[in-house]
Amino acid sequence: MNEGVGVELENLWIRFGEFVAVRDANVDIRGGEFFSFLGPSGCGKTTILRAVSGFLNPSEGHVRIGGRDMAGIGANKRPTALIFQNLALFPLMKVWENIAFALEVKGVGAAERRKRADELLDLIALPGQGDKMVSELSGGQKQRVAIARALCAEPQVLLLDEPLSALDLKLRQHMRTELREIQQRVGITFIYITHDQGEALTMSDHVAVMKEGVIDQIADGRTIYDDPATAFVASFVGENNVFRGIVKSVDGNMAMVSTRRTGELNGRIASAAAGQLKPGDEAMMFIRPEALHMGSAETPVDRRITARIIHEEFEGQAYNVFLEGAEGKEIKMSLVNRGQSRLSGAGNEIAMMFDPDQAVVLPMGELAAE
Repeated sequence: MNEGVGVELENLWIRFGEFVAVRDANVDIRGGEFFSFLGPSGCGKTTILRAVSGFLNPSEGHVRIGGRDMAGIGANKRPTALIFQNLALFPLMKVWENIAFALEVKGVGAAERRKRADELLDLIALPGQGDKMVSELSGGQKQRVAIARALCAEPQVLLLDEPLSALDLKLRQHMRTELREIQQRVGITFIYITHDQGEALTMSDHVAVMKEGVIDQIADGRTIYDDPATAFVASFVGENNVFRGIVKSVDGNMAMVSTRRTGELNGRIASAAAGQLKPGDEAMMFIRPEALHMGSAETPVDRRITARIIHEEFEGQAYNVFLEGAEGKEIKMSLVNRGQSRLSGAGNEIAMMFDPDQAVVLPMGELAAE
């Protein structure tokens, strides 16, 4: 199997007439890593994938694979393989024939094709399934066959365009693990397109979060989640409670934010905003539901939020408590289910507390939901 090579996007612009689909993208993907582009529909993720694969030419900038500029090199000449959302398996071929199709095109004999197909079936944990028809496979098995077929062409970069989107939740979650394990076994570079945060955070070495053709942040999953660079990233990746206000004071990497209806709250300035915020600036404080806990009157006021319970939801592993909070907007608190009884019920006011290190402060910006 080929080793993965790096992929570099330098000042990449892609326009369709007056519409800018990708704006000045700069990305350096290391050889052999699992890299994801994450963002809502229409943000430019698939457009970037098509530019890497050679199905689309950049308006400006460069795509380099293994250090080689891909300008003028067509899709069939690039060291890439693309797995489409619909998989595009051949229904009238057996599984092994689907997998070895690239070798058939090259004129490789049937015995050698079958041998290679069986090796790849072992790799994707489907040994002995080669003589089945595609229609006899489950959704997850079809995903793995599509991956094996792409790997049979021995690409150095495998491009995946939301390949799990058609699967049900449990199978998607199972396939995340499978896909990551396959990538680590073969060692080639995977570039993955998704709008599903769970997929991106679970599988990827690095994630690029996109909004309207612009890359807002590139980092590992933990950094994306715990230290978002923009209000969009904070609100798009995972759930977040947002409190708008004015910066009252700054002390090192901590800021006191005077929120409009929740009082003065203390939080950590996001790394991307270090040195940018000063007293008087408009700001947003983000506190994730799992960072909120039951507090009391003794909790310091700069880490205490008082709100009225609207309702509770039992989710098995967690109690989700929804409260009426700042500016009349809903606040969500998630409590791990440790067998505790429900809270006091709708209409009652409770105090919640948080660790200021888990409250992220960013300049005022556009939210994903807006």
